[in-house]
Amino acid sequence: MTGGGMMASFLALMVSGVPVAMAMAGAALIYVMLSGNIPDFVIIHRMYGGVDSFPLLAVPFFIWAGNLMNSAGITNRIYNFALALVGWLKGGLGHVNVVGSMVFAGMSGTAIADAAGLGTIEIKAMKDHGYSTEFAVGVTAASATVGPIIPPSLPFVIYGMMAGVSIGQLFLAGVIPGILMGLAIMATVSYFAHKRGYGRDVRFSASKLAKASLEVVLVACVPGAIWALWSLGIPGGWAAILAFGLLLVFDRIFNFSAVMALLTPVLLIGGMTMGVFTPTEGAIAASMWALFLGLFWYRTLDWRRLVKITMDTIETTATVLFIVAAASIFGWLLTVTRVTDAVAEWVLAFSSNPNVFLLLANLLLLFVGCFLEPTAAITLLVPILVPICQKLGIDLVHFGLVMVLNLMIGLLHPPMGTVLFVLSRVAKLSFEATTVAILPWLVPLLIMLGVCTYVPEIVLWLPRRFF
Repeated sequence: MTGGGMMASFLALMVSGVPVAMAMAGAALIYVMLSGNIPDFVIIHRMYGGVDSFPLLAVPFFIWAGNLMNSAGITNRIYNFALALVGWLKGGLGHVNVVGSMVFAGMSGTAIADAAGLGTIEIKAMKDHGYSTEFAVGVTAASATVGPIIPPSLPFVIYGMMAGVSIGQLFLAGVIPGILMGLAIMATVSYFAHKRGYGRDVRFSASKLAKASLEVVLVACVPGAIWALWSLGIPGGWAAILAFGLLLVFDRIFNFSAVMALLTPVLLIGGMTMGVFTPTEGAIAASMWALFLGLFWYRTLDWRRLVKITMDTIETTATVLFIVAAASIFGWLLTVTRVTDAVAEWVLAFSSNPNVFLLLANLLLLFVGCFLEPTAAITLLVPILVPICQKLGIDLVHFGLVMVLNLMIGLLHPPMGTVLFVLSRVAKLSFEATTVAILPWLVPLLIMLGVCTYVPEIVLWLPRRFF
């Protein structure tokens, strides 16, 4: 049996309705059994080796942190913060939707958590204020795609592990594109607000705006405060504890909405860029921070709910890691049978222009994203596409951002778009109507995809500055 036969087996299993992880593992097993030149134990060895990775420890902890934030009432605080900051603009709750998603993106790292957590609050509020259900669903879906772009990001962890790329660089690469995506979606909200005559949903309050702005300023000052304390001779760890403690005091005095939630991305990005911890250790720090907020600071979690959250996290983690394990043996066999080399030669024979390849890769990833869950798509396509990027001189950090953004847009497409199913259930709208509602919001996302693809400096400026 050849590598082409293994690919045919995989596609046949997929078409017959077998889950993608089982299809990859099954095709690999069929190849090993029929070829006769690879020992059977190699399958178990390679699958175990695929998940025996230190960076992959970040997966369960980021999932756990997102679940803790969702269940600890943090989403309501984020919503109230965004409402005070931008709710007074025309089409206010649409802007609140986007800002809330951008803040929540700094904690969850997944589009599904955003759509299911904040989406439930935002869609109900928008409907109560007279917005059409279709508009509410569309802006919620578009803003949810920002979740895995702004760090932390589970897809970046999987891609970094599969492609051998620094996860810290990938996290930094998503900061500027994530902010630009949020601004593009807010510009679209403004367009629809003026076109349809949407007004302001809350009265302008200088005091509330000042309080929300103060939260942003205080959080932004934390890294500077740590550096100042460190420059005075205070060890870095104690400097961080003092700065965080001071912020806790301010939070208790002024009763801020979301300053502690806003601190999560600062904790992660600051810790990684300053060399305090690795991305994996950062995931543990984010989980401990979420646990502290839920159990002790806000006291919105109890031990019974904590057990349920933990069991849900274990279930989700098992699913993700099984996909990675199955992709490990499948990708290894693609390499051994030289399928990846054959694909690379075919693509390079067609065109050796990096811009043409990026266009073709975008089309492929948008198509694949309609059918495969992002983790499965990344683990399947990285062994095929990354060698081509290396031959064409395309930066793998840049390509990782492009790949993840494509697959996030794929979550909004039928037939397998997970965000579609989640929002259809949340909004009590038919799947077909949900799909139609999301179509106009693909425009700003596709524009940002083109910008990130062909203006790589937007993606690479921060990673090159700090690494």
